This record gives sequence, C-alpha cells and structure tokens, in this order.
Amino acid sequence: MQRSTGHIRTTHTGSLPRPAGLLELLQAREAGAPPEPQAFEQRTCAAVREVVKRQRTLGLSVVNDGEMSKPDYSTYIKYRLSGFEGEADPPSVSRDARDFPEFFAEQSAYSAKHAYRPSCTGPIAWRDFAAVKADIGRLAAAITAQAEAEATGGAAPPGGPPEAFMTAVSPGQAARFLPNRYYPSHQAYLEALAAVLKDEYEAIAQAGFILQVDCPDLASGWNNQFADLDLAQFRSMVGLHLEVLDEATRNVPPEQLRLHLCWGNYPGPHHHDIALREIIGPVLRSRATAVSFEGANARHEHEWAVFGEIRLPEGKMIIPGVLDSTSNFIEHPELIAQRLCRYAARVGRENLIAGTDCGFATFAGRSAVHPQIAWAKLGAMVEGAALASARLWP
Repeated sequence: MQRSTGHIRTTHTGSLPRPAGLLELLQAREAGAPPEPQAFEQRTCAAVREVVKRQRTLGLSVVNDGEMSKPDYSTYIKYRLSGFEGEADPPSVSRDARDFPEFFAEQSAYSAKHAYRPSCTGPIAWRDFAAVKADIGRLAAAITAQAEAEATGGAAPPGGPPEAFMTAVSPGQAARFLPNRYYPSHQAYLEALAAVLKDEYEAIAQAGFILQVDCPDLASGWNNQFADLDLAQFRSMVGLHLEVLDEATRNVPPEQLRLHLCWGNYPGPHHHDIALREIIGPVLRSRATAVSFEGANARHEHEWAVFGEIRLPEGKMIIPGVLDSTSNFIEHPELIAQRLCRYAARVGRENLIAGTDCGFATFAGRSAVHPQIAWAKLGAMVEGAALASARLWP
C-alpha cells in the first residue's frame, strides 16, 4: 500500500455505477433468473476493463473493479456459500427509524423489492469459490491491460502504474444482512463466517491486491443491528467483531489490508450515528494499515477534529471521505483541498489518501447519486487532491 509521497493519492470505497447491460443481468439473478454464464462473464469482463480505464483516465491512484460482478457489497456471498437457504427476517428497527417511522417505512418497502437477504439455516461452506477467482482474474487482466496502455504513451496519473484493491465483506457485516438461524450464538456465527471468508481474503492478497474489508457493522451496527445495546455493550461487540476479523486476516500482510467504516450509505437523518471517537481507537489497533471512513457528509464532516485528540499509531494511514456518496452536489475542488489539508495537519501528509464516504452504487440499480454525477464527483476529488498536494509539497 503506497503512501502519499509528493502528492495526495486518491481512491474510493468500492462500488461504481454498473453499465446497463450488466445491471440487467444482476437484477435478473436477484429476481431468481440466473443469467447465462458465458453472457455474464463477457459483460462483466468488459465492464471491469472499462471501469479500470475510466478510473485511471480521471486520475485515480488506487482503483478497483467497481464491484461489477456483485449485486451489493455484502450479500454477494449468498451465491457463493452454502447455508443461506432460509427466509429473510424482518429488518431490525433502527434508532433513527424509531424517531422517523414514516421515512423508514418508505425505505424498507423499496429494499424489500430490490434485495434478497436469506437467513443462514445450515453449515457455511464454499460452493462457488471459482467466483472469487473469476473476480481476481478479471481485475488482474484489466490492470495489466491498463498498465501496458499507460506505459506505451497513454495518459497516466502521478505515482506510477495503477495500484489495485478489491473489496470483501467482513464476518460481522455478513451476519448483519444474512441473519443467523442455525449457529448457537452470534459469536459462533461470526467464527463460522470468518473460517470461510478468510479464503477469499487470502486469495485477494496473494494476487497482489490490497484487500479492503467492508465493516459497516462497526459503525452502522450501533444504529440498527445492535440498536438495543448500550454504549459499553456495543463497544464490547466491536471488540468481538474486530477480534474475529483479525483472526480471519492473520495471513494477509497488514500493508495489504485496509478497513472501511460506514454509518449507512443512505440520505437519511443519521442523528443516532455513533461518534467516530467512540470506535476509532480499537479500529486503529486492528491489523489493518489503513482505515477508510465517512468524512464529507453533514453528520460526520466535523470529525476530522478527532485526530487532534487521538494520535495516529505509527505505520497507520487514514482514507477519509472527501465526497458525500448520497448527494448529487458536486463538491468544489477547493473544499476538497481544505478537507485534505485539515487531516494532513493532524496525521501527516504521507499518512493520508483521499477517498469517498461510501460507494456510489452500493446496491445494483439503487443509488442516491446519478452515475454521470458520481464520475464528475470523482473528477472533482482528483482536482482537489492536486490543489492540496501543491500546498502540502510546495
């Protein structure tokens, strides 16, 4: 994982807008009509190659496959693992929903139509590990093609050849959306998920990519999954989830590991979101070298100040969001530069990478930000990072 040397590096959280043809195939599979394998492979390969090229053309330093093959960032495992054949449970009532029931009733009705979240009713094991290998192969091919194009005269962002990351769900987040009806306890369920998901984590790292583990359970979990816990109980739950995740990633070099925190990628009240200062300490003590978190939206932008209170441990990096992934406002590059310089003043410019609050296409076919605007926002981030770099390396 390269540090920001001479300029602020740029990345994002994971999901990017999927092309229409591929989107239709993903939605058909969610509706119970699996696409023809060859057609799916061809469209996915083309989409990954195009999304890698577009990220680099914009000027992003650390790119990925845009999660092209997945219906979303966490329940994709229901197609790859055995054990998920049960009926979905009713969604938990969040702390926010207790205050704004009408708003969340509309959100839940939409989710019920567009998301298939079965429960776990049997032992978890791989049934399609080939899908993980296919994801890795598509990204590797796209990165190789892009690197060759840049080496032979194509425009390339500063910092050398493209660096690549891949996302994977954390055990805790998988447990949040795919409820347990089989294992004797929450901890047993986490450990069963971790024992299988570690194979995906290790395969991504062995391919030479940065592994980003998506961990909304560590932040958003306070508002929904664990809405009935008090603060001390939730902190204990965060500790358990991190302990299980550290064990699952023990064979992933820390310099290839980053975590993403999320408070829920939706345009809602968020007034019960747990404060970053309440959870960032144990997260920074995890094995991950870098931590990605929301830092641009109206509920969390102020939390840059936390890094004036908490010392960033030696060797760690942060990837704060400087783009709001739920708003169609395109952030001004100057605002992005100001945000980055504030963080740099507290953690050091080399320990900072510009990122996004969350994904721009978290669920296939359901996005708060229009695809064209999502790409424009990423372009603004690159411009803002360039402005910040000029100030931080005068």
